Amino acid sequence: MGFVFQQMNVPANLNMIDNVVLPALHAKKSRKREPYQRAQDLMDDFRIGDLAERRVNEVSGGQLQRACICRSLMMEPEIIFADEPTGALNQAAAADVIEAFLQINRKGTSIMMVTHDSRNAAVCDRILYMLDGEIKGELRLGKYVHDEAKEREKRTVRWLEEMGW
Repeated sequence: MGFVFQQMNVPANLNMIDNVVLPALHAKKSRKREPYQRAQDLMDDFRIGDLAERRVNEVSGGQLQRACICRSLMMEPEIIFADEPTGALNQAAAADVIEAFLQINRKGTSIMMVTHDSRNAAVCDRILYMLDGEIKGELRLGKYVHDEAKEREKRTVRWLEEMGW
């Protein structure tokens, strides 16, 4: 499993690629590819490969969050848990992060995301509404199709309002 947090929790004394590689360096299992090559490949996939040697304070919040997503993928997890992964980002950076999650999901990795953003929720196949730690409702939207984004968001907002959100 991998984790992506709202607060990006990256050591500031490491550059971007070292932050991405960190989980692999601490793992006892050997992997097929050398960790730095895997990290560079992931960073290239998420359009931040050219930032590998930069310090974390030299990149944008969206770029840093994409590096955190790369870090969560280092050990090839079956599922990623994401806690408000766009909460600290502007709208454009948040859209990049959600697109990254869609890309990951299309390749077969499950993602469980906590969000208070109906736009983010609307890209999910399944939405659970929780109140005080209890599941109060479920909405199944099916696989995301970009052309249906506005309608999915409207449906999600209507449902959330019915739930008392």
